[in-house]
Amino acid sequence: MKRTPQARKDDSALMRRHRNVALPLVVFVACMVGASFAAVPFYNWFCRTTGFGGVTQVANEAPKKALTRKIRVRFDANVAGVPWDFQPEVREIEVNIGETVLVKYSATNLSSDETVASATYNVSPPQAGLYFAKMQCFCFTEQRLGPGEKMPMPVVFFVRPEIEEDAEARQISTITLSYTFFPVNKPKPVAATAKPERTN
Repeated sequence: MKRTPQARKDDSALMRRHRNVALPLVVFVACMVGASFAAVPFYNWFCRTTGFGGVTQVANEAPKKALTRKIRVRFDANVAGVPWDFQPEVREIEVNIGETVLVKYSATNLSSDETVASATYNVSPPQAGLYFAKMQCFCFTEQRLGPGEKMPMPVVFFVRPEIEEDAEARQISTITLSYTFFPVNKPKPVAATAKPERTN
């Protein structure tokens, strides 16, 4: 049965409507997928820039002058799925705002295997993150410990003098710096192929 010109015209209009609906949907899905991939690096950048959630800052230079006001800094150490004993050498210290300070943690591998781990970190209260700056830290790179190996892990930091200009943050009297080590899964080396024995 032959279709009339009007029916063919209606079919063509229907296909155009379907395309007009489908195209925006495809674009929307593509944008959402792209946004999901961009969300994590954007969130990390946002936290590093603003100190949101207690994320600390990285500094290349120390303040030129320390203030007379002191602030207490406490040190916390945790492991999650890593067979390490991880501890700060001191639990807390008192420092001048703007003073550059060196403290040390230490980690001991309690297992009979080499392990690799990476540390996440933050400070509390979260408002202090914007003003707590590290110049050197073991948390910047992965850490590898051999069986039974013990390693000192230094941190060089200061509390930025700008904290005194923040009406909310300048009320802070104690900052807690916290680290948690998580395992880094490394591919196991492929066993060497055994050489065939010679036959006489």
